Amino acid sequence: MDLQGTDLWTLGVLAAMGVATMVSRSFFFPSDTAWPRPRWAPRGLQYAPIAALSAVVVPEVITVQGSLVSTWQDARLFAAAAGAAAYFWQRNVLLTIVLGMAVYLPLRMGLGW
Repeated sequence: MDLQGTDLWTLGVLAAMGVATMVSRSFFFPSDTAWPRPRWAPRGLQYAPIAALSAVVVPEVITVQGSLVSTWQDARLFAAAAGAAAYFWQRNVLLTIVLGMAVYLPLRMGLGW
């Protein structure tokens, strides 16, 4: 690791961020008792994974370098549609991934989309 171009301020900020992350993530560890949660919290947490996944996947599918896809010849659009269809058909995540990639790879590598 080359630290010649790194100043002391940058190293201090990185160390402080590491400490802040460690403290905030281990805040609940010392408690032996369960913390009461509001009634709405478990229901809201059911939607957190799909919301996070959507926030990552959807922009990656519909944009190219920050702009909306301007052509229908984009392998990601067809792969996403095939994956969604597979999921709604069988409710199987592995099949969704396999079918989405089975559509994406030939279009991307074969046709150059």
